[in-house]
Amino acid sequence: MTSTDIITGCTIFDGETFFDDCALVIKAGHVVEIAPIASIQDTSRVCTLDGGLIAPGFVDLQVNGGGGALFNENPGVDAIRTICDAHGHFGTTSVLTTLITDTPATVQKAINAAVQAQDLQIPGFMGLHLEGPHLAAKRKGAHDPGLIRAMSDQDLDLLLEAKTRLTHLMITVAPEAVSLKQISALADAGAIVSLGHSDAGYDEVGRAVEAGARCVTHLFNAMSPLTHRKPGMVGAALQNGNLHAGLIADGFHVDPVAIRIALSAKLNPGRIFLVTDSMSTIGTNLQSFTLGGRTIHRTGGRLVLADGTLAGADLDMASAVRFMLTIEGVDRKEALNMASLYPAICMGSEETLGHLRPGAQANFVQLDDGFAIKSVWRKGIKHGPFSAA
Repeated sequence: MTSTDIITGCTIFDGETFFDDCALVIKAGHVVEIAPIASIQDTSRVCTLDGGLIAPGFVDLQVNGGGGALFNENPGVDAIRTICDAHGHFGTTSVLTTLITDTPATVQKAINAAVQAQDLQIPGFMGLHLEGPHLAAKRKGAHDPGLIRAMSDQDLDLLLEAKTRLTHLMITVAPEAVSLKQISALADAGAIVSLGHSDAGYDEVGRAVEAGARCVTHLFNAMSPLTHRKPGMVGAALQNGNLHAGLIADGFHVDPVAIRIALSAKLNPGRIFLVTDSMSTIGTNLQSFTLGGRTIHRTGGRLVLADGTLAGADLDMASAVRFMLTIEGVDRKEALNMASLYPAICMGSEETLGHLRPGAQANFVQLDDGFAIKSVWRKGIKHGPFSAA
């Protein structure tokens, strides 16, 4: 018989409502219900926490590294495990391990590693995000321009085959580097096509959305900007309700004023959600590392190449949530949903991820009054407590 666990001692947020004097009832790694404490009769499986808030575990769709591991440098299952464990300390219970632009051989290794991680059910692993190489060199950011290229028929076949093996696959492309037919084929296969690292105009983005694209990668960064005569990809992301948009909320990638404008302007049902775009530094004291033979420096909360180009982020999801609360003034419900429910919706996984309603995976975090992580639970199994914020 599968045991039932009853979690009490905290306010509980299920993704919609905050509950006091209630218990989270979980069984076989899934949520059964949130019930009044007074209604609990069998106390043999009660776990009473030491206050704070229980909230859905965070879902991060753009994670390049963590714990000293960088997926591009070591696209194997051990790196995936290290990355997921590192981000688990910061409340992320579902990770899309991300590979940026690289060689075809490395892409294949990353796909194989992701399939193995899925088969092994590595805790925290959700799927794979391939950010490139089918991007626009004009908006390369920290991507190696020598490896950026248009999508070929062989590339498409590789990605379609990968989707047959992976439950969750996100692919960032630039409309300039792929055809509408290729976008449609990927979307029809169930891959999440995200637009980014692109100089595409508003109308070009609209055509990509009609073909099946449903997201933009790190809003504002490495994309055509919103101007008064050319609204660009940023304008399309905000005005097209069919697009979701990832956002790096660290105060460096996007100015706080721009974030507030974007939140006010975004048309639904597509939502703005938080991503970390984190590198290997998360959970470590590393001050530099290499990516594709180039040294990236950790300085003042930023990760930069020698020329000052931002190269991913030195950001964990708990910090991103606090940024939205304290700097942007977003209410706690919205800040938490931006880190959990909204990315789950983007991936089409909202039936079981991003909330704590009946049937959901029992992925949740315990936060203190300052929204620092106290403990983390994946599929009903406790990881922590942690001293990291």
